Amino acid sequence: MTQVLNANGEVVDPRTISRVRELARMNRASALGGGSVPYDAASITSQETGEWNAWLGSPDWETTPYRDRIVARIRDLVRNDGWASGSVTSVLDSTIGGDFRLMAKPDHRALALFDPAFDSTWADEFARTVQSLWRGYAYDPGRWCDATRRMTVPQMFRLAFRHELVDGEALAILPWARDRRGIGRASSATCMQLIDPDRLSNPGLSFDTANLRGGVEIDAYGAAVAYHIRRAHPGDWFEANKAFVWDRVPRETSFGRPIVIHHFESDRAGQHRPAGGMFTPILARLKMLAKYDQVELQAAVINAIFAAYIESPFDRDLVADSLGGEMSGFQADRLDYQKEARLSLGGAVLPVLYPGDKLQVVNAARPSSQYDAFQHAFLRNAAAVTGQSAEQVSKDWSKTNYSSARGALVEAWKTLGRRRQNFAIGFASPFYGAWLEEQMDRGLLPLPAGAPDFIEARAAYSACRWMGPARGWIDPVKERQGEVLAMNAGLSTLEMACAEQGLDWEEVLEQRKVELQRFEALGLPKPEWFGAEPQYKDEVLSSQQ
Repeated sequence: MTQVLNANGEVVDPRTISRVRELARMNRASALGGGSVPYDAASITSQETGEWNAWLGSPDWETTPYRDRIVARIRDLVRNDGWASGSVTSVLDSTIGGDFRLMAKPDHRALALFDPAFDSTWADEFARTVQSLWRGYAYDPGRWCDATRRMTVPQMFRLAFRHELVDGEALAILPWARDRRGIGRASSATCMQLIDPDRLSNPGLSFDTANLRGGVEIDAYGAAVAYHIRRAHPGDWFEANKAFVWDRVPRETSFGRPIVIHHFESDRAGQHRPAGGMFTPILARLKMLAKYDQVELQAAVINAIFAAYIESPFDRDLVADSLGGEMSGFQADRLDYQKEARLSLGGAVLPVLYPGDKLQVVNAARPSSQYDAFQHAFLRNAAAVTGQSAEQVSKDWSKTNYSSARGALVEAWKTLGRRRQNFAIGFASPFYGAWLEEQMDRGLLPLPAGAPDFIEARAAYSACRWMGPARGWIDPVKERQGEVLAMNAGLSTLEMACAEQGLDWEEVLEQRKVELQRFEALGLPKPEWFGAEPQYKDEVLSSQQ
């Protein structure tokens, strides 16, 4: 008899092997529905999950085959539904706003490893110079920063982020337009060309392969190395011949300068394209709500119309038989009666009906008397997906107090802050780094004698933050007092407090200096915030308490 040894070289009792095999058989049968399972979620016989036939797919297989259909439906919904369109606009305004400002923050501690001259004083001077050059470039009336010369940098960032919200991804190419640089023209050869993500696809609309996923060419590690982009949108009938020509665009140059910026938030490891924008999980429900709104509106319109008809108590055939088949005479008598019996009271005509006739009114009943409650509950579902509060989605703050509104906005601010940070890291900062590399190559920035090249310390030189719109206040007095307490306790700074309100702290201080000088020039009394003691100090303190 053949003996069975375990991993330690010990002889295993055959009865033990039989029990293990029997247990494995029972487990297999249970997994196939022949018995109970350790997790209710794994059951295939229960009423709740018996017909729930979900399947496992790779990240790209779950997204790329269905991406176009999902995105087309989301765009249609955003174009035609007020809730969806308003949600996109609200997230845009809260994340990017009308201005997305650069705050250069070079890592002088990392650069000090190359040369001790890189200190905080140098970092401040470097940041001021960079931000001055950036403003001249990003807000140039000539719009040279845009390859199409239509938008400023903040406007391009806003459009790119809108693509991310609706399509799930933002795509851009950074051309090197040397021919545009010159006096009265572009200050930099670096520019951006936003690309509709629909143009990113496999050449010839071929199926995905091991190294090509939805137009993204990847290496053995799964990193993107190139992008295959159509020369025109597939739905552009004016350039239909270009729509079926693809260009292979490398991700970056040999020295690391980005050529293509492709940004999206991954749901799974190994994902190279998203399935759609933020409405993907609730797309079907939003479509149902749009239909429900339409039906409710139609019912309300019908209800507003006074529709009436006159009902005769006599059967048509019975009257015809009694009159020898002549209905016209009966109808003529009714019509003559209506014409002659016209009574009025105070100018209002009173209907006088033919004997036996009744006046019937059409009253269209509404689809649901609980429409408002249902709509509010559904919008809370939509708010959870978009990262906003239900009040922000519905724009209805009538049932909200300070505490609930403050709590909702604090939670919403976390999601909006995360969206802003991810977009800044994945899209805005790579563009800024490409532009900064050109400025350093031109020798326009203050650098110590032992400064390393930009390529050697790209991350340290291009470190930055991006300032979006103001968070806003619900109770300005309480919240501003809280900010002052935090700064006095060393838990916050003027820069942090100003950034939350969309302000540059240096601009605030410089403007205060100008205003104070103006107060003194005009001989006006110094305001309290200048540092003078308030005239009625006790009253101020008591009011604050």
